Amino acid sequence: MHITENYSLLKLNTFKINALAKYYYEYNNPENISELIQKGYLPSKKHLILGGGSNLLFLRNFDGLVIHPVNSYITVIDESNDYVLVKAGAGLNWDTFVKYCTDKGWGGIENLSNIPGSVGASPVQNIGAYGVEAKDVIFEVNIVSLENGSFKTLSNEECKFGYRNSIFKNEYKDKYIVDSVVYKLNKHQQLITHYGSLQSELGSISNPGINDIREVIIKTRSEKLPDPDIIGNGGSFFKNPVIDKKQADMLTAKYTNMVTYPVSENETKLAAGWLIDNCGLKGYVNKNGTAGIHSKQALVLVNKGGAAGIDIQEVAEMVQNTVYKKFKVQLEPEVIYVE
Repeated sequence: MHITENYSLLKLNTFKINALAKYYYEYNNPENISELIQKGYLPSKKHLILGGGSNLLFLRNFDGLVIHPVNSYITVIDESNDYVLVKAGAGLNWDTFVKYCTDKGWGGIENLSNIPGSVGASPVQNIGAYGVEAKDVIFEVNIVSLENGSFKTLSNEECKFGYRNSIFKNEYKDKYIVDSVVYKLNKHQQLITHYGSLQSELGSISNPGINDIREVIIKTRSEKLPDPDIIGNGGSFFKNPVIDKKQADMLTAKYTNMVTYPVSENETKLAAGWLIDNCGLKGYVNKNGTAGIHSKQALVLVNKGGAAGIDIQEVAEMVQNTVYKKFKVQLEPEVIYVE
């Protein structure tokens, strides 16, 4: 067992916040958790599971134990003429996994291409893009208790998936670590191309396949979203708000070009990026010049250089207040604040 003290998390969070972890440990298998429990690091000590760090914002140094999964394998556990069940370790880079599957011709996650982060975060956040969410392809999730080291498997239904939400952000928060995820992917292409500009981008391609979708999405995301290796950011900072349809109808009557998506008979989803952009905030930079909003995508908050977590948080709060003042819509962060 090797635990490092005062470990810099600069390279383990895409906002590039130079926070320190009091204790740092790399997770490889369920036995590691039992060892941490035996040594007294769990469950009593403050702890954090840190994957790719793409959905976290450190507001200060972390005065506890950071557990970083590094188990990065891919294994086929069942297969038929129609589908494949493939298990991936929590520490595997998400887009590495997507590329592996699309190269094999396994469909279902191509719309989730180029999303930063790790496999282990996919069920926690229920990541989503272009009309597809992780819940649509997750078969089961293998987890380990941080209280007693026991191993447990949850079905898709037991994960209680919601919009950017799951049981791991609620009842199971800080109680379990995701060890691996099993995905059910199809061998017969069932393309989802109706969301956003995807259909128009594919228009010039005859009989597009999953690799065409992947290439278009990578190109589109690369053009709109800044590379975290170049400028620190956490991707989409806010969730797209879901509001009452009556309120949405009132807003669209006033703002005829407002971007909306029907959710149900009584609810409508709004595009958070559109709301922020129409408050004139795209390209905003704080007075210190350390944090702001990306010039090409209003939904992305950025570290302009040397920002502390609280600098990003202050920009986020300014955005929330400005959007609420104009539209009476409350934006909720998709990024998780860590203190």
